[in-house]
Amino acid sequence: MKNYKYLQIAALLGALAVGIGAFGAHGLSETLASYGTAETFETAVKYHFYHVMALLVCSLLMDTYPENRKLKNAFWLFFTGILIFSGSLYILSLTGVSWLGAITPIGGVAFIAGWIMMLLSAKPKNL
Repeated sequence: MKNYKYLQIAALLGALAVGIGAFGAHGLSETLASYGTAETFETAVKYHFYHVMALLVCSLLMDTYPENRKLKNAFWLFFTGILIFSGSLYILSLTGVSWLGAITPIGGVAFIAGWIMMLLSAKPKNL
């Protein structure tokens, strides 16, 4: 596998999603309850997991189609989406700092752009 670093990044973010989700459910329940943000935290974990799966698909396809730059772009858009979307929701959930919600949609746009880039990567000339 030539693109092992992408698979490693995806695996690391997957492990973090499990750890963050478990810590939120067990170690942060009082904090999340005090801010009333348990649902927001859960949304962050859910989208984190969904897009780790997208990262895994991209990393595996990049190994099969190493010349396909759109797959690499999709990977980094999903990565950026996890950082901004889920990251801002994690921080908002733990701190109650509501202005962070203003940057969350930027992460959502990165997710959408990643899926569009993956769609564009599937043209026959690219695969």
